[in-house]
This record gives sequence, structure tokens and C-alpha cells, in this order.
Amino acid sequence: MSVLSGSRGGLGPEVSATPSNGELSSNYKWIALSNTTLGVLMATIDSSITLIAMPNIFLGIHLDPLGRGNSFYLLWMILGFLVVTSVLVVSLGRLGDMFGRVKMYNLGFVIYTVGSLALSVDWMYGRAGATWLIIMRLVQGVGSAFLVANASAILTDAFPKNQRGMALGINQVAGISGSFIGLVLGGLLGPIDWRLIFLISVPIGLFGTIWAYLKLEDRGVRRPSSIDWLGNSTFALGLILLMVGITYGIEPAGDSATGWTSLPVLLELGLGIALLVGFFFIETKVDNPMFKIPLFRIRTYLFGTFSTFLVAVSRGGLMFMLIIWLQGIWLPLHGYSFAATPLWAGIYMLPLTVGFLIAGPMSGHLSDKFGPRLFATIGPIGTAVAFVLLLLMPVDFSYPYFAGVLLLSGLSQGMFAAPNRAAVMNSLPPENRGVGGAMNSTFQNSAQVFSIGIFFSLMIAGLSAVLPRAMATGLISHGVDANLARGLSHLPPVSILFAAFLGYNPIQKLLGHRVLLGLSHQNYVILTGKEFFPKLISGAFSSGLHEAFIFALSACLIAAVVSSARGRQVSSAVESVHEVTMGASPSFAIHGDGGLGIGEVLNPEPGANR
Repeated sequence: MSVLSGSRGGLGPEVSATPSNGELSSNYKWIALSNTTLGVLMATIDSSITLIAMPNIFLGIHLDPLGRGNSFYLLWMILGFLVVTSVLVVSLGRLGDMFGRVKMYNLGFVIYTVGSLALSVDWMYGRAGATWLIIMRLVQGVGSAFLVANASAILTDAFPKNQRGMALGINQVAGISGSFIGLVLGGLLGPIDWRLIFLISVPIGLFGTIWAYLKLEDRGVRRPSSIDWLGNSTFALGLILLMVGITYGIEPAGDSATGWTSLPVLLELGLGIALLVGFFFIETKVDNPMFKIPLFRIRTYLFGTFSTFLVAVSRGGLMFMLIIWLQGIWLPLHGYSFAATPLWAGIYMLPLTVGFLIAGPMSGHLSDKFGPRLFATIGPIGTAVAFVLLLLMPVDFSYPYFAGVLLLSGLSQGMFAAPNRAAVMNSLPPENRGVGGAMNSTFQNSAQVFSIGIFFSLMIAGLSAVLPRAMATGLISHGVDANLARGLSHLPPVSILFAAFLGYNPIQKLLGHRVLLGLSHQNYVILTGKEFFPKLISGAFSSGLHEAFIFALSACLIAAVVSSARGRQVSSAVESVHEVTMGASPSFAIHGDGGLGIGEVLNPEPGANR
């Protein structure tokens, strides 16, 4: 340990835990990579494992997720984890910069493991049982935030510049692919026992916790300082209100199919945005800000973070739309029972994960040699092409074609993720890697919540325009009372989406046994069969899906432009230079035209970052 003389901006001395010889142990860097990859993979698997197992969870706690007022529990069991992780990750990254990234990371493993164990021992039923699960999912989210906030910074500290792209690529792709692996695990474990989907994380968490405490070393640059309570509070509360508003925006309100125009949602969104604007103003005035706003003046960091947000927006809602497409239409039309569709939806989406696993480490390794800009630009373009192919695909598609498109999307997103993350982390001064990487993760995680709100809203708009007439006509033509059919046709479209998403036969769920038993045998068989509901919604679904995919396509194209516009940047990793002043130094300069940014050394290694 060495304490560097002098202070920077009055914030006190820096503490560097890097070995005095400046050489990074070749063994330690692989320990850091394997442990942080395990932590991030565990966290992201649990972010999606509940999606597929949701029917088993609600059946196990004896609660109808489609019952009146129960959509609250459904939404928050899915989104609560993402909301908490998004809100806390920047604050915990800052704490890692101040007090040690490994300490914060290790604590995350402990919290996550405790939360997973508590989820698996839920002894209550009904709404009480669902409330317990939501609270413990929030605890899991806190643990996930500790892990995600510090993993990239620990890796950046452990690896030399010429290997960071590969290391961050493996870590980043493991995190992204974990959300798709969770779909398959949820489908496999949920039918056996819903508690297993949470219990599986406990032995992994115990092993990871012990391994992290024994082997990880704090090799970063630390600068202890006071905590910015005002900045932390306004950021957390603003982001919570914004994401809560988005969550309730997709639920019906009054006579409207969505709640975007309701007063509570408008107040939540407006106040959330106002608090976030206030946060950025506060951070320019306080002595020890939670996040240094001048970091956004580093062109590579700013453009890399913005493109991260755009690609995450296009990806977040895509998973939900593909699941609904498979579970609600394609799988039943191809002979799968509604109860079996959750598992098979996860299996049929595996080409997407395969693409991530192939392209991520490979592109990360290549970006170490040739620079990240080319890969971070081609990746969103390839993803946009995949969305074009999805737009051209019929609702009842040929699976080999569908699998090829998913593979292309996975390859393209993997090609973008690793080089972009490496460029972002390399652009940051060492003492700001924790909070800078965490802010990048916040944009990525919160984008998923925004994406779900946007995708669902576009889908609901498409369904609202077409579904009521199609449903009323279809039900009446098969013997359902006209008044009942018209009443059911005006149910919120989100209920239809949730039913398909949960693997229920929506028509059987909506009509109930009493009405169905009053119909002729032929009509009963047709209405409860595997083809009536998929054919009923296919036209309306296709309309809404096209709007959602056009939005995602646009986001990808903008991300490609942003990635290309970051310019030819040099590396700003300043391992050997610790006296970095934010915005003023004879050796450093800030430019807005693609030139050197904060912390970018004027005499860098050639070809460090292109």
C-alpha cells in the first residue's frame, strides 16, 4: 500500500492498492475474471429466471396472477429486481471508489446469497406470500447492484490495457447471456419445484462469497472522502419515480388501455425527471460529488454510454416480445400445449445466447488489437438488420429462419457489448472506474425497464386497435353470448399479453368452466384448442409487433451513428499517472471535437484505442 502525497481538488489523499512494482500477477487476473464473471452471471440469470417460472410460482403460493388487482405482484416480481439494481449501482460504484471495490463486491455476494435463501423459504400463501417474494427480490437486487457496480472496475484494475477488451468481453457477454440462460433454467426447474429457481443460487453464492473473500485483492486507486447524501438521495428517488411511472404506464387506467395519461403516472414521471435534473445540478456544486459530471466530457465515455443505453433499449423489450410471440402464437400453432410453452420458448431462443457467447469474447480480443470503434459500430448495424428480418417474417414462421435471425442478433449484440464496454472503462481515470462503470451499467439496466414500457405500450396500442372486434366476432361465432363476448373483448389488452406470457390458455381463463360447459362440444373443443387464440390475436399482434420492432430498429441505427462518432480515441488509462485534475492540468486537456478528454494522456501507447 502506498499513500500518494498531495490532494486533488481538496478531496484528500489517494490510496493505491496496486503492487509497488506495477506488475499485475498473471494468476490473479484470471482469478478476478472467473470470480467476477460468476457473480455477474448469477445476478443476470436471476433477473430473468422468474419470467418463465412465473406460472409455477403463483401456483405454488396459490395466487391467480390474472385476478383483479394481482397484476401489481406480477409486474413487481419481474421489474422490482431491475429497478433496485438500476437505482443503487452508481452509488455503490462510488462507494467502491472510496472504500475499496473488492469490499463492496464481496458484500454483494453475501447480500445476494441471503436474499436467494430467503426467497426459497417463503412459508406464506396468497398476497402475503407474493409480497414476501417481492421484498426478497428487492434484497437480491441490492446484492446484484453491489456485484454489477464493481465487477468491471475490478477487472479493469486487474488486466493490462492490451487484454481488457477480452476480459471485459467475457464478463459482459456472460452477464447478457445470463438473462437468456435464466429462461431455460426457469422452464426446467419451475415445474419440479418453484423454490428451486431461487435455491439454485445459494450454493453458487456461498462458493463465490468464500472465494471472493479469500482470493480477490483491492488493486484499484482509492480516494476516501465524504458521502454526497444529497446527490445520492435525489438520484435514487428520481430514478425510482421514473421507473415506477413507466411500470404503471403499461397498466390500464380508467377507460384507457394504458396508464400513460393518468395523473399519478404523469406526476411520477414529471417529478422523477425534475429530481434527476436537480441531481446533475447538485453534482456540479458539491465538494465531493457522487458522480463527477465532467466525466461526460470524455468523448469516448459519453458516446459509449449513450450507445449502451440505445442498444439496451432495443434488447430489453425484445426478449418479452419474442417470448409472447412464441408462447402465445407459434408454439401452440405447432402442437405445444399452453402449459409447456414457457420451457420451450426458452429453448427455442437459445440461438440468441449462442451468438452472444461466440461473438463477445472474440470481439473483445480483436478490439484489443484493432480498437473498439469498428466493432461497436458494426454490432448495432447487424442488430438493426436482424430487426428488419424479423419485420419481414410472417407470424407463423419457419423455425430455421427464425433461429438464423436470432443467431445474427446475438452475434451482433455480442460484437458491440465487449468492445464498447472496454472503450468506456479504458476512457476513465483509475480512481473513477467504479462510479464511471456503474453509471454505464445504470444506463444499461434502466434502459431495460424503459424498453419494456415502450415495447408493451406499442404492442398494447396495436392490440387495442384490432383485438376487440376480432375477439367479439370470434367468440360469438362459436356460441358465446353476444353481451359476454363484447364485454370480454374490451378487457385490457395487457391481460391478454400477460396470459400468453404466463403460458395460460387465455380463452379458457377468460370464459371460465361454467361458460365453457354451456357450449356445444364442438365449440368447446375449438375455443379451448391450440389454434383458436393464436389465430385470433395473430393479426393484431403482428401490427403491434411491427411498431415495436421499428422503434428498436431506429434505436440500433442511432447507436451505430453514435458509436462511429466517438472518433479515433486514445486510451486514457493512467496507471502510472495518479495526479489527475478534473479539467485543469498542463498534461491533460478537454476537447469536444473528438480530441483528448479528461484523463487522456497526451503521449499514449500507439493504437491503444481506435
